[in-house]
Amino acid sequence: MGKIYPDAKAALEGLTFDGMTVMAGGFGLCGIPENLIAGLKASGVKGLTVISNNAGVDGFGLGQLLETHQIKKMISSYVGENKEFERQYLAGELELEFNPQGTLAERIRAGGAGIPAFFTATGVGTLVAEGKEVRSFDGRDYVMETGLVADLSIVKAWKADERGNLVFRKTARNFNPMMATAGKVCVVEVEEIVSTGSLDPDHIHTPGIYVDRLIQGTFEKRIEQRTVRSSEAA
Repeated sequence: MGKIYPDAKAALEGLTFDGMTVMAGGFGLCGIPENLIAGLKASGVKGLTVISNNAGVDGFGLGQLLETHQIKKMISSYVGENKEFERQYLAGELELEFNPQGTLAERIRAGGAGIPAFFTATGVGTLVAEGKEVRSFDGRDYVMETGLVADLSIVKAWKADERGNLVFRKTARNFNPMMATAGKVCVVEVEEIVSTGSLDPDHIHTPGIYVDRLIQGTFEKRIEQRTVRSSEAA
């Protein structure tokens, strides 16, 4: 079989455990690993800490795991589209670690690169910096942020070859490539799997060495917010 598995259930087998940390790619509903999120839900794993830019929407994406109370903590940048997230947080049912979006991206990149911590000016003098080390460089204050590493990364790509080399498509790339590097185990779902050697090496975004398991999924690709012109404007 190599790296290719028949479905999300098979690809996640033996990797999940209660209390684990999961990185989930995507931005809004763009580029989310729909099949693997559903696989986590079906597995019944609970007490999850999930690192993701956002928590999907009510009833879809990571919102499914919120509804089943499988997520204990979110490490996120934006959660404004999910009313169940808001309800759980305000009720004290869900822990939240907020990050500026660029800081979150860099924390994930640092974790994948083996960098334990770094300093950034973003957040100095705000709630973001509370309880963290602040150090001055060349007369300017910077707050220390730690790199992030997950027990499992679940990633969505457009295309892969049989060895797991990945190509992402347009804005669906978002957090996915850096999360692929920052998981102790990385499971990827793609729209198409092609034979090894058929991808142009210059077009590969993530080398297959970062990918442990791979599935070809089916996708709804829901639109988070649809905006149309009125008939009068047309």
